[in-house]
Amino acid sequence: MSAGTYTPRPGAAPLPRMIAAQTALETRMLLRNGEQLLLTVVIPTLLLVLFSAVDIVDTGSGESVDFLTPGILALAVMSTAFTGQAIATGFERRYGVLKRLGASPLPRWALMTAKTLAVLVTEVLQVVLLTVIAFALGWSPHGNPFAVLLLLVLGTAAFSGLGLLMAGTLKAEATLAAANLVFLLLLVGGGVIVPLDKFPDAVQSVLGLLPIAALSGGLRDVLQHGAAMPWGDLGILAVWAVLGLGAAARFFRWE
Repeated sequence: MSAGTYTPRPGAAPLPRMIAAQTALETRMLLRNGEQLLLTVVIPTLLLVLFSAVDIVDTGSGESVDFLTPGILALAVMSTAFTGQAIATGFERRYGVLKRLGASPLPRWALMTAKTLAVLVTEVLQVVLLTVIAFALGWSPHGNPFAVLLLLVLGTAAFSGLGLLMAGTLKAEATLAAANLVFLLLLVGGGVIVPLDKFPDAVQSVLGLLPIAALSGGLRDVLQHGAAMPWGDLGILAVWAVLGLGAAARFFRWE
C-alpha cells in the first residue's frame, strides 16, 4: 500500500455527472409529490377516460378519443413543464433551496438543465401511460412520429420557460395561485377538450396563438388528420420557447 492512498482529493465531479445526479434527484422529487402526481397524471387520465366515454362535448365527426387524446397529451406537457415546475421551483426559491444550490459547484444553467431533463423524464412516463389508455379506448393515431416528438419538445421548452419565469419573479403563494388558474383557463380555452371552432371567430384568432392551442392543435393535425409537419404550430411554439426561456434567464431571481 503506497503512502497517500487515502489522501482526500477535493474537487467537483465532472459536469455531466453532476447534471445526471441532479436530474435523478429532481425526477424522484417530482414522482414522490402526491399533489404533483394528481396534477400531472391523475387529472389528464380522468379527463381522457371521462370525455371519451361520455358524450359531453361535441368533438365533431369521428371517435371522441381521436380528438381528445392529442389535447390530453398537450395538457400533460403543460401540467408538468409549466404548472408543476412553476409551483415546485417557486417554493424551492422561497425556502432558500435554489440559493444553496446556486452556491454549489453545479452551475446555475446546469441546475435549470437538470430541472428540464427531469420534466422530460416525467413526460415520457405520462405519454406512455396516456397512450396505453387511449389505445384501450379505441384510439387510432396517424401521422409522422418525428413531428409529434418535435411538437412535444418545443411545447416542453415553451411551457418550461414560462413556468420558470413565473417561479422566478412571483412569490411562492402567488405562483401557486396563478399557475393553477392558468392551468384551468387553458384547459377550457386552449382547444384541449373544447374545439376552438366553438368559440367566436374573434376569440379563435387570439386563442390560436396560445402555446397550449398550438401544441394541442399541432398534435391533433398529425395524430388525427395525418398531417406531415404542422409548421404554423411549430413556429408559434418556437416563439413562445424563445421568449419564455429568454425572459426566465433575464428576470429569474434566485432569492
